[in-house]
Amino acid sequence: MDYQQKLAEKLTILIERGTGVLIRMNYIKKTCGDPKLRPSFLTEKAMEPAIKYINKKFPNIDFRGSIQHLTNIQRQKSEVLAATSSYYDSFLDVIEFRDHVYELLNTIDACQCFFNIVVNFDFTKNYLDLISIYTSVIITLSRIDDKKALVGMFNCAHEMTNGSSDPSYPRLSQMFVEYEHTWKKLTEEFGPHTRSVTTAVLSLKLVYPRRNLPAEKWRGAQLLSLLSAPATMLDPACSDTMACEYLSMEVMERWIIIGFLLCHSSLNTNQDSQDLWKMALRSGLYLTLTRDEVLNIHKVSEDLFDSIKGYSKRIADIKECREHVIVNSGAMHRERRHYLRGAMKELFKVLDDEPGLLGPKALFVFMALTFARDEVLWLVRHSENMPKIKTPEDYIDNQMAELLFYMEKLRGLMRKYNHIVQRYHVQYLSQFDALVLNDTIQNMYVCPEEESVLMSSFVSTLSALSVKQVDNKEDFDLRPLRLDWLRLQAYTSVNKAPLPLKDYPDLAKVMNLIQFHTRMVDSVEELLQETSDVSILCFYPRVFEKMFTQSSEEVTMKPYLMSFPSVCSHFSQCGHALCPEEMDALEKKGLRLCVTFLEQIAKQTSNVVLEICAEQCNLNDQLLPKHCAETISAARHRKQKKPVPKKGEVQKEKPGAESLRKDRTVYTNVDKLHLMLTELCSSYSLSSDFIVFDHNVVPTEFLLSHLETRLSEIIVRMANYNQSTQEIARPSDLLAGIRAYVAGLHSLSSYINVDVTRLVKSVLLQQTQPLDSRGGQTITTLYTNWFLESLLRQASNSLIVHCPTMHCFVNQTTDNEPSFRAEEFSDVAELRALAELIGPYGVKFLSENLMWHITSQVSELKKMVIENMDVLVQMRSSFDKPEEMANLKKRLTGGENVLKRMTIIGVILSFRSMAQDCLKDILRKHCPYLMGPITSLRDFITSESDIKVTLSVYELASAAGLVCNIDPALVTAISSMQTDNMSMDEEHRLSCLLLVYIAVSLPTLALDNNSTYTREHGGHNNNIHCIATAINQLAAAMFTVQKKNIEHELKEFLLMASSTLLQLGQNIERVEVKNRESIYLLLHMIVEESSFLSQDMLESCFPYVLLRNAYREVYRSFIVTLG
Repeated sequence: MDYQQKLAEKLTILIERGTGVLIRMNYIKKTCGDPKLRPSFLTEKAMEPAIKYINKKFPNIDFRGSIQHLTNIQRQKSEVLAATSSYYDSFLDVIEFRDHVYELLNTIDACQCFFNIVVNFDFTKNYLDLISIYTSVIITLSRIDDKKALVGMFNCAHEMTNGSSDPSYPRLSQMFVEYEHTWKKLTEEFGPHTRSVTTAVLSLKLVYPRRNLPAEKWRGAQLLSLLSAPATMLDPACSDTMACEYLSMEVMERWIIIGFLLCHSSLNTNQDSQDLWKMALRSGLYLTLTRDEVLNIHKVSEDLFDSIKGYSKRIADIKECREHVIVNSGAMHRERRHYLRGAMKELFKVLDDEPGLLGPKALFVFMALTFARDEVLWLVRHSENMPKIKTPEDYIDNQMAELLFYMEKLRGLMRKYNHIVQRYHVQYLSQFDALVLNDTIQNMYVCPEEESVLMSSFVSTLSALSVKQVDNKEDFDLRPLRLDWLRLQAYTSVNKAPLPLKDYPDLAKVMNLIQFHTRMVDSVEELLQETSDVSILCFYPRVFEKMFTQSSEEVTMKPYLMSFPSVCSHFSQCGHALCPEEMDALEKKGLRLCVTFLEQIAKQTSNVVLEICAEQCNLNDQLLPKHCAETISAARHRKQKKPVPKKGEVQKEKPGAESLRKDRTVYTNVDKLHLMLTELCSSYSLSSDFIVFDHNVVPTEFLLSHLETRLSEIIVRMANYNQSTQEIARPSDLLAGIRAYVAGLHSLSSYINVDVTRLVKSVLLQQTQPLDSRGGQTITTLYTNWFLESLLRQASNSLIVHCPTMHCFVNQTTDNEPSFRAEEFSDVAELRALAELIGPYGVKFLSENLMWHITSQVSELKKMVIENMDVLVQMRSSFDKPEEMANLKKRLTGGENVLKRMTIIGVILSFRSMAQDCLKDILRKHCPYLMGPITSLRDFITSESDIKVTLSVYELASAAGLVCNIDPALVTAISSMQTDNMSMDEEHRLSCLLLVYIAVSLPTLALDNNSTYTREHGGHNNNIHCIATAINQLAAAMFTVQKKNIEHELKEFLLMASSTLLQLGQNIERVEVKNRESIYLLLHMIVEESSFLSQDMLESCFPYVLLRNAYREVYRSFIVTLG
């Protein structure tokens, strides 16, 4: 008969079901209590009269007589029915669960089952778990304020829709009414079960008192220490109460408190009951029902016993226990946590060094995890509900990170070396446990058939285990054996059982040991979950975040901070199939906490890394050439008598002096930063990645992301760009600073495994774009703006001169002091540094902006050509008629303006050419094997090649900094100016007339005093030598777009220019003669720079003797020293 009761199966199923129902009730309570999640129909103004009426009349609601109160439910009955049905069904689940619990408890009482946590551990544990879960469900249900409204509204809508109440409504509403005085009703329910409950709870007196010890006793016994007895280090950790060793204290306290609240009669008659009860009452103020739902144990106990006669002494005991908790409990738990931190650290170090010890000493790991988990959960629930005490610091732990860290480390160790644990215990089970069990069975004088079959199956299952299965990585599943042991416990624990288990303690001891060993083979993960799950922290986000903040402020806790985000991986375990709706919210909350912690750790680490880089950058800056003037000056005067230093004058230290130390104890700022970095980086060693709700989290990626953001900001800040004053750092200085930062960042890879090269490439690549990944300005944008707004703007006004000889721009000598020295920003070294910084992409962006300015000038030039078109057409056809040209020239307007704009275009193109040359040098240095083929491909292109192919190749070559006959960027810019209003022939005509306009205006340059050619600069003082570049590149681009012969058009220009300049030479008496020779040189420059014109062409229309005389004239003022 007892076999048919299926007590073991029912207990297992009801515990699982009850856990789901409990979570469901907790979810409903939270949903209804949160204004953001509260069902809409409970917050609607129109529904208020109906809700008030239902709450007032519940459970006897008159649906017909009070229709005026329920009008809104009548109008929205289908919506109300749909919205409340899930809540209604959940409450029905409670009734169903209660009925099954009643039935099972009555069956257990009828069978007069024997309970002892030491003997039939699983049976007793499941029984006590069921009682505590059932009680928690009822208490949580009683705390749902809107339960009557939800059920009443559902039933109203149901009756209005179907014409009758729901069949379950009377029982459900009656249950709500009965449990208005929750504890009173529960004690009445459990009156018949007093004997069983009391026996089960009292069996904890063999376990709970020796577990509930102060830290001094732990320290005296050297709890969890493997080093305290080296001789026994290899002995397997065994106990007569194996599973009780890692049974949670919180669970035992819940059993004791709830058990004696439900069945309190023995508290007045049994001293053991009193002692156990008082010990549990002295452990804390609150008890967890589920998640963040707690029970104020002293208040609840006092309120219950206050209503029962004869319990005045117990009320006094409760008050005394409460005072004891307030005075002593916080300090006791603080000391426990302090001891556990050291003990777990030692345990981890030993096991990490000798993982083979995990086989015999696996029990120590689970004990350590359970003890630590109990202390964490105690602190969490008491921190959230902290009492008013004199020592609140006992409820604050700024070293929680270390405890969580070693919990995670031990978990990781068990997972990593699971094969070692499996191998050890498979051999233990097959070669020792099976034999001991067999001997125990043989020594039993009574063994009924059913029990004999089960025990024989145990022996055969264990004997069949083999190490080869571990080596072959076969999956083990010993759950059937453990369930059979639970069944056997149930069979042998009933009254008058043929094989009473209480008479065979050796069998119980062996089987409890075997049960632990089987779990080591196939369910280590499940046991880790049972002993170290701290997913309750998900429901205490404020406390969790506060713990993190307190730990992060403690310097010694820096190495352990990664435990906080790692703990978030536990949160996915706290859901249940009966409440799938909450999983999304839990996932968001868990990920938010995880990301918050990782962001904070990454922020702290990146701050320290970049502070070290800043220090290195400052030291590197001291070694730059710009700071060596004082040292050179001192060296020159070293032989001279040193002047006496002025009083109070501090001698400047040389670079490197900071590295000289006379005392080891001197602790510099850099030392502190490196120490902090070491500690922060060591926290990353906890785990390279972990999973939070199916999201793979990689902590180092958060660090790299922070470093990327900060480094981008720092690089832009190091550029020192000031838009109002147009100040900016020299590219070479910025490059030196960036190199110092990069060298500092590369040292980070000595601490943790991060790809610093990828980080640097990503940041520097972003700096070559106009905007970075966050939409912020980059150095490419800053330098582009500065060169356009400062250097080239002043060059356009001839305040700065392009100097071909030195390949840079230089300032003109003026009365006003310049805001910057142009050569310090535009010489080869600086432009190479710029090319190194902004790369080909940045130079391309710079070119595009330069082209925009060129096109705006070309647009103005076209307007001027159109204004003077008639005159220019006549001049084009009459350039060989001096008298007619002289008359036409008088009618021509804006010649100086044309040349001014062409000069501006030339200056821009000259600067671009310099930048391109420096880019080419940099690319040849970095990727010579790439530049070679590109150069060959460019040289392979001939004038006969297809223009589209030519431009494609030139675009590639130009991007690499190579000079091309036709500038592809300028071609693109000119072609973008084409409009539908003007045909290609008209565009060509304008281009030809523009060249005519320039050619006939060249003589006017001789009027400008600044048109003098300077040998030192290799150009003219007003930058007109840049016109040569402008004419060649602009003509090539325009005629390429218009598909005309560039050489032919430039020849025509050369004829026109030669003719007008020859006429200049005939005007002997005019002032124009002053700079005539300098202007002649301009014609030579045009031919020299052109890919389409030759010296032969020039000599055919302009005598070479004039050029020779012009060079002699302009060089006459310079003294040439030989030898």
